Order: sequence, then structure tokens, then C-alpha cells
Amino acid sequence: MTERHRFKQTKSLEERLAAEATRLREKAREASPGLEREQLLRKARQAETGSHMSEWLRSPGLQPPE
Repeated sequence: MTERHRFKQTKSLEERLAAEATRLREKAREASPGLEREQLLRKARQAETGSHMSEWLRSPGLQPPE
């Protein structure tokens, strides 16, 4: 049986997604206008949205559906 390699995350999911969004925006800033740049910006927006959703889901005010 093969062993699974487990990783202990040192940063929260929100922090990792925010950092990825920043990295993608920097890369898009350097890219020339076109399809690649638009794809990078789209991925950055998706990462930011995911970060915000994760924060919202973890918020203490969130109530489960009845």
C-alpha cells in the first residue's frame, strides 16, 4: 500500500487565495492585452471570490438552513 503525503497548511485558505489573486494580477499587468491577460484576470477574480466566500462561510453569524 502506498503512503499518502499530508501537508500541514501554515496559512489559511483565505490567505492563500488572496496571495494567488495578487500573483495573478501582477502577471496580468506584465502581459500584453489579449486572451492570456483576460484569462489571468478572470482567475484572479475567481480566487478573490473564493476567498470572500470562504470567509463568509466561516463567519460566526452564519446560520444553518432550517
